[in-house]
Amino acid sequence: MAAGLKRMLAAGLWAVCGPLWAAQKVDLDYHVHLLPQSDQAEVRLTLARGSAVRSLDFDLGDGSRYSHFKADGQWQLIPGNETRGVWRPSADKASLSYRVRISNTRKNGTFETRMTPGWGLLRGDDLVPPAKLDQQDGTELVSRLQFELPDGWKSIETAWPRIGKQRFRIDNPARLFDRPTGWMLAGKLGSRRTRLGETEVTVASPQGQGMRRMDVLTLLTFVWPQVQALVPRHPGKLLIIGASDPMWRGAQAGHESIYLHTRPPLVSERGNSPLLRELVQMLARVNDRERSDWISEGLAEYYAIELLRRAGGMSDERYQSLDDRLARDSKGVSTLRGEQVRPATVAKAVLLLQELDREIRLKTRNKRSLDDVLHAAMRLETVDTQEFVQLSESVLGESSTVLETRLLQ
Repeated sequence: MAAGLKRMLAAGLWAVCGPLWAAQKVDLDYHVHLLPQSDQAEVRLTLARGSAVRSLDFDLGDGSRYSHFKADGQWQLIPGNETRGVWRPSADKASLSYRVRISNTRKNGTFETRMTPGWGLLRGDDLVPPAKLDQQDGTELVSRLQFELPDGWKSIETAWPRIGKQRFRIDNPARLFDRPTGWMLAGKLGSRRTRLGETEVTVASPQGQGMRRMDVLTLLTFVWPQVQALVPRHPGKLLIIGASDPMWRGAQAGHESIYLHTRPPLVSERGNSPLLRELVQMLARVNDRERSDWISEGLAEYYAIELLRRAGGMSDERYQSLDDRLARDSKGVSTLRGEQVRPATVAKAVLLLQELDREIRLKTRNKRSLDDVLHAAMRLETVDTQEFVQLSESVLGESSTVLETRLLQ
């Protein structure tokens, strides 16, 4: 009885005291002051207890966008082709502040990100660059983001949960260092919102930029049941932002967010959809390596077409016409391998994936499909061509005739 009583008391003590031994939470607050007159943002990181972090080693790219560093503790700037900045905070409450240039142009003169007197379209990835975090054991950083907007700017939109007027909670379970990634838009904005399944969707753009907000929501509402059936991951929030010229005429996914130029159609005459392609990229998160860019790009384009087809937005005749165009566009492509594949290579990849889907359905008597390969790839941190073939053959239950092609050599 005495031994049993001791075990019961020990179990009870563990239940009571266990939470006391859990990770100690330390606040990490990001404050961003947008400064359109200088095309910059002033960023300040504040640790409630600096001793919780041994160091933050920032990747500053070529270093040209960041300046005016001030730090409590030690700050070391290491210049070079890949400039780094290492912050070793002081023991008590500690801050690091700097300025970052917002506008960034491409070679053709269009903007990837831009600050104007009335609005700013930016990436959180640029506001706080990636960093290697070395923290004390038993510590958990609790991160929040606060914006200070210029006079006359009405609002700020991010893909992170809003916890105040211009305040957001930053929490990414996949990363040790929580930073405010994804697309963001601030200023005099027009926006439309709806709820699709478990996801709150916001479509926003600066006023007067020609963003077809209701068209975007209508297309998403139309395909969303197929999206939910395909991808098991349903974000709590999805932000879609856009602007017109001189912004870059393309589309790009970020953390739970998508940038979309306002001029191109949501579904092109070719039958593809930049919005759906980036949606698949964002939700599936298939990351390739070793000259296997065809996997992520091909899957995204394949499912952008397939989601529209499954939702009833494409007839069999239209689908065949699209296939014919893909064949013409990809004529002459001899390999799919490469770090950044061309549109013709993506077209060839889509045709290969269509053949693979038909092979899987035929050999498994319609019990499996390319969807199963996608799900398997999503569970991997990265995937290369050889692993993709192995995943496909595990779904097939035998070797794949389709994937025995020189295109993958």
